[in-house]
Amino acid sequence: MDNTRLKGKNCLITGAARGMGAAVAEHYAAQGAKVCVADINIEGCEEVAARIKANGGDAIAVKLNVTDRAEVQAAVKATVDAFGSLNVMVNNAGINKPLMFLDITEENWHQIMDVNALGCLLGMQEAAKQMIDQGKENGPYKIINVGSILSRQAFDDVVPYSCSKHAVLAMINGGAKALVDHNITVNGYGPGVVRTELWEQLDKDLVSIGKFDKQGQSMDELAEKMILMKRYSYPEDVVGTASFLASAESDYMTGQLLMIDGGMIMQ
Repeated sequence: MDNTRLKGKNCLITGAARGMGAAVAEHYAAQGAKVCVADINIEGCEEVAARIKANGGDAIAVKLNVTDRAEVQAAVKATVDAFGSLNVMVNNAGINKPLMFLDITEENWHQIMDVNALGCLLGMQEAAKQMIDQGKENGPYKIINVGSILSRQAFDDVVPYSCSKHAVLAMINGGAKALVDHNITVNGYGPGVVRTELWEQLDKDLVSIGKFDKQGQSMDELAEKMILMKRYSYPEDVVGTASFLASAESDYMTGQLLMIDGGMIMQ
């Protein structure tokens, strides 16, 4: 692996205490980036940052509620204070809580939309303001939003989540247009069924609402019936695309959502 691909990149990654966010943070650091590991779970952030440092990388841990603008501003400031600038913002934080369509509540809707959609917007805005202050001549800067297969489809048991990820795609498209003159690109990647703590909890929730009969069935059936490659993925399947989008190799890309789903959604 090229340990200099992201050298000179100072990165802030939200939702990085575990799962895909942690894997991306560690992969970025292994490729030479300096990383702010941000999440509402500060203990998890500290563990990820410690692993990065133990492997010779540079990282800080910051507690962050992505729905609070002041905390987002503080995370951006902490990144700049520690590393000197912000070059890459990865809006990865996300939650899900499945309910069948007629059972969706206002609480369920607002909780998911606030974290996944509003949190992404605030991250984009505050990162962009910092990047603009640093000057376009020091770019290009990268804003990377984590979408989903459900940025392009919707399932009846996760409608609020689907709406939130459609919103992420809209922000990729709109943000790319809004920020291009500041030498900021906005792209994203859309994972499919990824075996992480989030999906394992989702699997339990799908059983509890009667969508599936037993744990593990959702991932196995989706892999068999909907994924061309006939397997679900792991964070290691995602990190390469995340790294590409942070690197100079993607400088002539903006407004794009790259799917990493084993051929589950093709459009």
